[in-house]
Amino acid sequence: MSEPLAPQYDPKTIEAPLYQWWQDQGVFSVSPDDPGEPYVIQIPPPNVTAVLHAGHGLNNTLQDVLIRFERMRGRKALWVPGTDHAGIATQNVVEKLLAKEGLTRFDVGRDAFVERVQRFVDETGGQILDQLKALGASCDWSRTYFTLDPGLSRAVREVFVTLHERGLIYRGKYIINWCPRCLTALSNEEAEKSEVDGRIWHLRYPREHGQGFVTVATTRPETMLGDSGVAVHPEDPRYQSLIGTMLRLPLTDRLIPIVGDDAVEMDFGSGAVKVTPAHDPTDFEIGKRHGLASINVMTDDARMNEEVPDRFRGLDRFDARKAVVAEFESLGLLEKVEQHRHAVGHCYRCQTVVEPRLSDQWFVKMQPLATPALAAYRDGRIAFLPERQGDNYAMWLENIRDWCISRQLWWGHRIPVWYCEAEGCSQTTVSRTDVTACPACGGTVRQDDDVLDTWFSSWLVPFSSLGWPEETDDLRAFYPSSTLVTAPEILFFWVARMIMAGLEFRGEVPFTTVYLHGTVRDTQHRKMSKSLGNGIDPLEVIDRFGADALRYTMVSGMAVGTDLILDPADLDISFAPGRNFANKLWNIGRFLLGHFEAGVQPLADIPEAELTLADRWILARADATIREATQQYERHRLNDAAAAVYHFLWSDLADWYLEQIKPRLYGTVPGDHVARAVAAHVLDMALLLLHPVMPFITETLWQRLPGLAADASITRAPWPTAAAGRSDDAALEEFGAVQAIVGAVRVLRAEYGVAPGATVSVTISDASDVARRAIAAEGDTIRRLAKIETLTLGDAPDEAGGTIILEDRTTVTVPLGDLVDLEKECARLGAEADKLDGLVSAQEAKLGNAQFTERAPTAIVEKEREKLTSWRAQAETLRAKRTALGCAG
Repeated sequence: MSEPLAPQYDPKTIEAPLYQWWQDQGVFSVSPDDPGEPYVIQIPPPNVTAVLHAGHGLNNTLQDVLIRFERMRGRKALWVPGTDHAGIATQNVVEKLLAKEGLTRFDVGRDAFVERVQRFVDETGGQILDQLKALGASCDWSRTYFTLDPGLSRAVREVFVTLHERGLIYRGKYIINWCPRCLTALSNEEAEKSEVDGRIWHLRYPREHGQGFVTVATTRPETMLGDSGVAVHPEDPRYQSLIGTMLRLPLTDRLIPIVGDDAVEMDFGSGAVKVTPAHDPTDFEIGKRHGLASINVMTDDARMNEEVPDRFRGLDRFDARKAVVAEFESLGLLEKVEQHRHAVGHCYRCQTVVEPRLSDQWFVKMQPLATPALAAYRDGRIAFLPERQGDNYAMWLENIRDWCISRQLWWGHRIPVWYCEAEGCSQTTVSRTDVTACPACGGTVRQDDDVLDTWFSSWLVPFSSLGWPEETDDLRAFYPSSTLVTAPEILFFWVARMIMAGLEFRGEVPFTTVYLHGTVRDTQHRKMSKSLGNGIDPLEVIDRFGADALRYTMVSGMAVGTDLILDPADLDISFAPGRNFANKLWNIGRFLLGHFEAGVQPLADIPEAELTLADRWILARADATIREATQQYERHRLNDAAAAVYHFLWSDLADWYLEQIKPRLYGTVPGDHVARAVAAHVLDMALLLLHPVMPFITETLWQRLPGLAADASITRAPWPTAAAGRSDDAALEEFGAVQAIVGAVRVLRAEYGVAPGATVSVTISDASDVARRAIAAEGDTIRRLAKIETLTLGDAPDEAGGTIILEDRTTVTVPLGDLVDLEKECARLGAEADKLDGLVSAQEAKLGNAQFTERAPTAIVEKEREKLTSWRAQAETLRAKRTALGCAG
């Protein structure tokens, strides 16, 4: 591109047009016939109605970094995008819209409601994918799927029917997690546990004939209205004689038996537990073993139903709890109440407390699927980053329970099961295609009202998004994928289930590496959320600072296994790393590109003898950066890769090499053609290495490098490689000595308050051979960068001055007699030393006081000792400075 660069970096003028150009050029599109080894990432499909938040920004940035890296390495890099129909979430949104009209879904009917949701999705759905484009996401958008698309719906049916044929899907009456707000069953993973402050009520149940009572404890006293027994351990001597006798259930007219069951822990509470088979999973199993009735005492919306006495009917469960406790207290049957902090399940969508409830539901038998998925981890076919997440994965699989897959919703994949309604026919048909008549009797049929759990479609996307159950070219070319990048919160919801499905239906794991990144948190380490009001809108950040600034900040701040901390109250501070780096890179590019207009020779045409020490050093540093960044990208240590390139560009190139070559570029010394050739080479290399993290600014600068075709794109440029056989350790060591000498002089100038514009005299004594060669090669650079008037190799001067001894024992001395007021400086240093001596004396007395050291907390005492050590060291440093200046006393 020939357009000149603007003086100031303005991402708004660059990013949107450049992204459109990428799309027009088709640089993100991939064909099965393209050359190269496949590298595939499946996007965690966001909810179709979602909008971009900080978590999406982080997750998709990390994926894009990996895809761009592998694309440049010549691999057939495919990033598959899609959206999830998100059953509960999407239905809730539309139901709220209906509520504003005074309607419910039942008022409009199922078909009309589904049409209403579909219209809403058509109008608003997919917005998040367009927002991902602003982030720079380089997905192959031509492959975008929706989990309710016909093709994916066919895959869902195929899997349901196949698992049913294999005996792995069944329908049964079991205790499930029920959301009274969403009016649907939830899987165990969707009933998120959180600690709450509750109570334990100890209730007395009188014996049938008045010979005392048995005390039971419960956290849900309202469920006692559905008790059908009390269980004790059969070997508990307190109750052995009572097994088989009856208790009077308070507040009702029922008698319930005492049963003996090994599931009861004798040493927990009173050793007797109430049994409510319809409202507790453990009680349900006890009830089955002893033939106890399952009495459901609640409606779908968690109100007390007709199975309870009249006075409780219609009460909300929590109001019923208060009423039940009040009556127990008035009857003298409330033994005691204890405060109790415990984990309670909440709906993952609306945060309503879930209710264990007996219900007919569809389930997947998980153990047969979990066994090969666990083996895939054990034998190394699946690797987790960080590695500890593999242990969490294995633990879940080892303790897996069957998956409740039916949901009492209308939006989603309807369960492909039909029931015959003809009298006398009980035919149930599970079919891949719609059933219009009973295959047994020809009678009318009714399809199951429930839909499948949203995750039942998303666990298939590694292959359903590629055309399965058809054996497509895409499926052959791009399954299995390579890396999955997602959040640890959905390790069980999604990741583990995809592994099971991949092994069951394709015979291969769906990916080989699972990168579970951290969470975006605020400065109080709270997860960002809408409810807390502590979120960050990535689009606002992009609008203010640019996508590259957001991407760099997120990548550089996210080490494997750690969370990303950002301050939503101060975006300027939070995103300063990316914004400042983008501005620095822009200025570097403008400076060099302006000089490249004079012409640039290929580096290969420059004789090695014409390279200066600085040229050799920057080339060696470039090769080292290529090796370091490449290795870190490969290891998914993306923050370390970004740090390597950042250090090269900001420190090596801008702070040192550009400063060294300015006299050559400006023509004050010969060798400008060499400086331009080397600078062009290393800038090209650095932009390539940085492109995966900051794609917009790197493309903009790279396209202006000399010698490129008009349609060249950095996205398709080959990944840089370190020069074969070139390892210039001598240049690294010698220019390192240049840096050390300049750095030492700068430190001494700052320490002694030398005026910024003043030049100094410097003596280098006890110089190592490396230091001597460095001075011989780059003496002018040292003088210019450290503002040295005279640079002398020889013995240290006798006059007062500052001295620093380098690691190789080379000594740098700056005489200060004419540069600072020695008498005034000695007085200042003396006053500071006296003040520190006073602090040291007082602190020694404090720590010598046994009453303080023995009574104060250990941490406090240790902090006071650390203060003493620091003050002593500071005082010693000041005395050394006074000695160097020849101060009296």
